[in-house]
Amino acid sequence: MNKKLYFLIALLALAGCSSEIPMVNLGIEDVYYIPRMSKLPLESALTGEEYLWKVNGEAVSSDRRYIFIAREEGIYNLSFDIIDENTPYHFDFTVNVLHEEIEYSPYISKVYEYHPAPGQFVNEMPRYEEGDTYADILQKAEESISGTNDIMITLGGFGGYVTFGFDHSVINVPGDYDFRIWGNSFYELTDSSRKGGSAEPGIVMVSYDENCNGLPDDEWYELAGSAYYSAATRHNYSVSYRRPDNDRVPVADESGYLSDTEYIPWYDSEGTDGFMPMNIFHSQSYWPLWADTGEMSFTGTCLPPNAVDTSGVGRYYILYCLDWGYVDNHPNDYADLNSFKIEWAVDSDGFPVDLPAVDFIRVYTGVNQYCGWLGETSTELCRAADLHIEDLNNWLPEIP
Repeated sequence: MNKKLYFLIALLALAGCSSEIPMVNLGIEDVYYIPRMSKLPLESALTGEEYLWKVNGEAVSSDRRYIFIAREEGIYNLSFDIIDENTPYHFDFTVNVLHEEIEYSPYISKVYEYHPAPGQFVNEMPRYEEGDTYADILQKAEESISGTNDIMITLGGFGGYVTFGFDHSVINVPGDYDFRIWGNSFYELTDSSRKGGSAEPGIVMVSYDENCNGLPDDEWYELAGSAYYSAATRHNYSVSYRRPDNDRVPVADESGYLSDTEYIPWYDSEGTDGFMPMNIFHSQSYWPLWADTGEMSFTGTCLPPNAVDTSGVGRYYILYCLDWGYVDNHPNDYADLNSFKIEWAVDSDGFPVDLPAVDFIRVYTGVNQYCGWLGETSTELCRAADLHIEDLNNWLPEIP
């Protein structure tokens, strides 16, 4: 046998009996420096049967890839283990979490999506101007609700939504409210037995940027509010709206409040259909004029109807509040009832999920309901804030 070949075979045999793995780059540095509330994706270039990540001695993940994120500044001692009989590996390293160079804002910094369903305030909040494209409307929505601008936008009927984020990740702090969203709900005074008035509950979804690409394309999770497990709540419910025919003859009703009772046709996933009427108070198009489509569909959780015509003749509606966990459901003065916990997140089957933080928040109208001259129930919002970031202007009141 060739001596060189024999020597090579002997080396391979020795390597196969050794518990030491070859000197291959692990892909992880000895020291990292990152701002607080920002993600550090870590992934081993080496493989094995099992993996274990620890932070300050506490096990945090058994996946090959792990995203480190921390709310507090400081030095964090991390370790990574490959648990494998043939190629075990252990590596210690540190992450230095620093204060951000530019102070984070507690308020919305970007609106990623704005897709309202048809509604009486669509094309007004924000205002559509002839020739506006989707990009124009998206910018107007961002200008309305980012920072402390505090200008209301509408989400229209059931399913209409907006997606926004901050200039940092919102950390999940167990037991604490993590963020707050402002709407335009108010209480009425005739019924002291229940909280109600103008409650137009919007459902909140959250997403963690697990692929770290800065886009809201990861899995979404619903924050399970007080009505999530109600027998009257319908999950995986869909509504489709058809663009109104501008040449059709409007059908007014006898009350004088509805100028077209058959304005926008809709049908749902349960075989029900109907119309979104046009009322005399809003005569502009209820269809998003920048949307070049003849039909639009929305899917989500549909909350139970919350409106009661207490007059019995369609003159006085009370939209009763759900207990907690929804946008535009209680007046803004009630900070706790307009604030949200990431720990409420559930997956599509209703099982709780443990998210370390969220990067994207979506709000959509959660009720499919029309209330005579009041029009459709449509969620509105004007601002949101991360409750873990100090407001330098002390605008944010404390939550009891």
